[in-house]
Amino acid sequence: MDRNLRTIDWNISTMGRNLGTIDWNISTMDRNPGTTDWNISTMDRNLGTIDWNISTMGRNPGTTDWNISTMDRNLRTIDSFEERALYVILGLQVIYYPPLAAVGVSVNLLAIVTLSRGKCGLSKCVTRYLVAMAAGDLMVIIFDLILRQIPIAFGGQFRFLYSIPLCNIHAVLLFAATDCSVWFTVTFTFDRFVAICCEKLKTKYCTERTAAVVLGTVILLSCLKNISWYFMFTGWYQLHNTPWFCLVTISVLESRVWGVIELLHYILTPGVPFVLILLLNAFTVRSILVASRARRRLRGHSSGESPRDPEMESRRKSIILLFLISGNFILLWALLLVHSIWNRMFYLGFESVFLSQLILELGYMLQLLSCCTNTFIYAVTQTKFREQLKNVVKYPFIASVQIIKS
Repeated sequence: MDRNLRTIDWNISTMGRNLGTIDWNISTMDRNPGTTDWNISTMDRNLGTIDWNISTMGRNPGTTDWNISTMDRNLRTIDSFEERALYVILGLQVIYYPPLAAVGVSVNLLAIVTLSRGKCGLSKCVTRYLVAMAAGDLMVIIFDLILRQIPIAFGGQFRFLYSIPLCNIHAVLLFAATDCSVWFTVTFTFDRFVAICCEKLKTKYCTERTAAVVLGTVILLSCLKNISWYFMFTGWYQLHNTPWFCLVTISVLESRVWGVIELLHYILTPGVPFVLILLLNAFTVRSILVASRARRRLRGHSSGESPRDPEMESRRKSIILLFLISGNFILLWALLLVHSIWNRMFYLGFESVFLSQLILELGYMLQLLSCCTNTFIYAVTQTKFREQLKNVVKYPFIASVQIIKS
């Protein structure tokens, strides 16, 4: 598929260059909607008639006879293993994304309600970070999964989006929410690093007020950082992930300045957070190992002390929670990070390797899964959280029974 992408003239980039050689563009279409036959909707119909486009072949189940049997017949006509795999992935997304959205919204709302009650045995500082992380994940589920990936997967049912010029605003909100979700994980990791490794700074930094200031700063900076997407994209949807889900002008498509700005976006989120989380966790592990060896030596000289060490047990639970959250983030984000940076480098002229669309689609699936897993991590590692989660789930039923009895 990679070779075909390079040899076939019709693709996203050449389409963008061809757009620059004809009179049609976003602004003229807007001013003269009745004078041109070629517009967003007809472009979409044309896309549906081109056999080459694997993504549209798999992403319009509502407008074709797409089902398991036809997918099997289509797979038999595709020679490349890579194209077969991509076709299967695009088909699976139709089945995968709607349940993931339902689970993601439900578990993050439950986590927010459960943690906000403040009865999980966690400090107010930690509770603020975990609530913020759940809220950030919920926003990503809404702006990315529900409002971007599901319309792309079910293209036939969302054709009306082609006539709604809000894509650049959507992009700002989506990427701001993604930045918040990622950097909330970094701030939580740093807070636990300070709490475990910096005894003198702990009393001043690990407070509810500091957590509120840090989280508010992250939100503000994330919004400011992503305003550039408003000017980079147009307001029109194209409902494809190759390379953007909004249409761009020819000046942006071929601009090295905008290309570098986009590359910096990918490096800052999630490239820099990857490095920070790995470094902070490495320093935290080293500090815990040193402290545990020292405590074992001290306890070896004290025969009357209980064999249980509540302090080390508390640290152990804290570090398990931290490592599960950090490891989950790194593993599920890694594929999308590699593809985003590498793909942008390719469009900037570094054409040594062009990564497959398959990697991008898998990256999105894993990244969106990461927004649904933190609640399960809390439930596995925190006994009191499990108890409070059960109470929250049972509360509507108990309240209903009490209302009926009264």
